[in-house]
Amino acid sequence: MTAARRLILASQSPARLGLLRQAGFAPQVIVSGVDEEAVTAPTPAELALALAEAKAAVVAALPEAADALVIGCDSVLDLDGEALGKPADAAEATARWKAMRGRAGTLQTGHCVYDTASGRHVAATASTVVRFGEPSDAEIAAYVATGEPLHVAGAFTLDGRSAPFVEGIEGDHGNVIGLSLPLLRRLLGELGVSVTELWAPAS
Repeated sequence: MTAARRLILASQSPARLGLLRQAGFAPQVIVSGVDEEAVTAPTPAELALALAEAKAAVVAALPEAADALVIGCDSVLDLDGEALGKPADAAEATARWKAMRGRAGTLQTGHCVYDTASGRHVAATASTVVRFGEPSDAEIAAYVATGEPLHVAGAFTLDGRSAPFVEGIEGDHGNVIGLSLPLLRRLLGELGVSVTELWAPAS
């Protein structure tokens, strides 16, 4: 019976969906519509977790989520204790990159999993240190002009055009892209579910 459980991703992030599909899952996507600006927390890590919990809770309450496992995630970059999400515009993305270059920040991704069949949910945050390179002003301008940094937390991603500007990371690579698969496995385990039971049939 567990093998037939549906997996729902409460996120519109194509990167998160891609990570889950590459790992053998075939989740349904239902976007929560949570107003992220309305959610506050004392620290970046707590903010990422609060956002993930809010998104998962909204989707888990929907009738179409009955008997499903709902995954909510949200990422913010912790730079000097400030939570940096998606930049509002090109000017902010440019300023963000000029502040980050040559430095390190911590990408915090909150994860929350609801089992709507039992009503239980579990949550935790994964942290990965990101060491930024030193792109020139011209490189930053060219990158911002692509529009990519406006759609990702921290104005960068490891699976896109900004990858050459990241010198290295300490921690889970997938977490920086948007979802920590090892943490997801542990959270599902707390709910009594094995990831292998949720794999889609091999094509």
